[in-house]
Amino acid sequence: MRGFVRRVWPLTLRGTGALALSVVGFVVAHEAGLIELVYFAALLVAVLVLSVVSLWFTRRIDAVSRSLSPEVATVGRESTVTVRIAVRNALPTSPGTWDDTVPAGLVARARGVFPAVGSAMRGGERAVELRYTVEGRVRGIHPLGPFGLTVTDPFGLARRRLRLGGKTQVTVAPRVVDLPFFRGSSGETGGTRETASTQLGQGADNLVARPYAPGDSMRRIHWRATAHRDTLMVRQEEEETSPEATVILDRSAAQWSPEALRAPGADDAFETAVAAAVSIIARLVRDGYTVEVLDTDGAALAEPVPGGDLHEIDALATQFATLTARRGDGIARTAGMFAGHQTGPVIVVTGRLRVEDALSLAPLAHHSSMPVVIAASPSSDALARLHDRGWHTGAAFSEAELGDAWETAMQRGATRVGA
Repeated sequence: MRGFVRRVWPLTLRGTGALALSVVGFVVAHEAGLIELVYFAALLVAVLVLSVVSLWFTRRIDAVSRSLSPEVATVGRESTVTVRIAVRNALPTSPGTWDDTVPAGLVARARGVFPAVGSAMRGGERAVELRYTVEGRVRGIHPLGPFGLTVTDPFGLARRRLRLGGKTQVTVAPRVVDLPFFRGSSGETGGTRETASTQLGQGADNLVARPYAPGDSMRRIHWRATAHRDTLMVRQEEEETSPEATVILDRSAAQWSPEALRAPGADDAFETAVAAAVSIIARLVRDGYTVEVLDTDGAALAEPVPGGDLHEIDALATQFATLTARRGDGIARTAGMFAGHQTGPVIVVTGRLRVEDALSLAPLAHHSSMPVVIAASPSSDALARLHDRGWHTGAAFSEAELGDAWETAMQRGATRVGA
C-alpha cells in the first residue's frame, strides 16, 4: 500500500510538508485576519503547482535501448548491459534515480543515480548511457525491462515515476565447464589428426608417392621413388582430416522429472546434463574432433561442429539455451543406431540411469572406439554394469561435479554411488 501511494502521490516528503504548511497558513490567516499569511500560503501553492508542471512538460524521453556484451549471457558469467536513454529537455533538470526490471532468471544490481541533464533546446537530443553487469542464473530466454526513472524538480518538491521502453529478450546459454583433456590414444579413439590422400592428379609437393595414372603432370614425377620401385611414381598430396566423435544427449522424459518438459531451468538434473553435453562438445572440438550431436532417437540436435571451430561452440550453446526434455523413446534405441558398423568415441549424457537402461546401452561398447557415459542421477549398479562391459563411466549430480565426473570417466573407473 505504501508503494502504491508513492507511485500515485506526486509530491516528495518536502513537497508534502510545503503543502501542509500552506494549508495551515490559509487557516491561520482566516482566523487571525493576517493578509500577509495568505500571500505566503498562496506562494507555496504556486511553487508546488509549477514543480509538478515542470516534471510533466519540461522532460521528454524519446527512446530507450539496451545492448549486451557479450550478446548472449551464460549461466554463472557476467555480461555488461548498456542502456541508452535519449532525452530532450526544455530546461535543465536535476538528478534522479533509475532502475531496470530484472527477471528471476538473471542477477543484477540494476539501479543508480540518473545524472542531471542540461537544456536541449539548442543542441537537440541528449543521450545518457548507463551500464551495469548482469549474470545468468537460469538457462533460457528472459525479458529484461522496462526501464524505470524517478525524477524530481529542482526544489525537490515533486516527483514523477516513469516506465520507459519495452523489454529486451536476454538469451542465457548453459554453463560451459572447462573439462580435462580427452585422454584417448590415436589407436583407441582416433583422437589425433589423420591424413588421407586426395584425388589423382592433385596435390602439392610432399614425400608420399603413388603409381603414375593417366592425366598426372610429368612435373609431379617422384624420381627417387621411381628409381627405387622401377615404375613411374608421382608425388601425392596429403590432407588433414578431423577424427569424428558423437555426443548423445538423452532428452527422453523417463530420465527426468516432469518439470524438465515444461521449461529450461526447471529441473536441476536436466540442467546438469545440458551443461555436461555442451562442455564435452567444447572439449572434443578443442581437441580436434568433429562432433555430431544427437538425441537418443537419432535426431540431430545441431549441425556437426567442426574440429577446432570455437565459434561454433558458442553458437551451439546459444542453440541449447531453450532445450527441454521430450516425450518419446529413451535410451533403449541408442545402441541400434550404430549396429553393423564401427565408429569413433561415443559419449552418452543421460539422467536417471537404471540397470535396464545400462543393459540396453551395453552393446554399443562393441561398436565404439571409446564409449563414455556421464549420468546426472544414476544408480551404482547401472554404472557398474556398463563399466564391466567396457564403458567409461562418471556421475555428476550437479554442474560443480562435471569436471570430476569427466576425469573419472577418462580414468576408466566405475563410479560407485548410492542407488
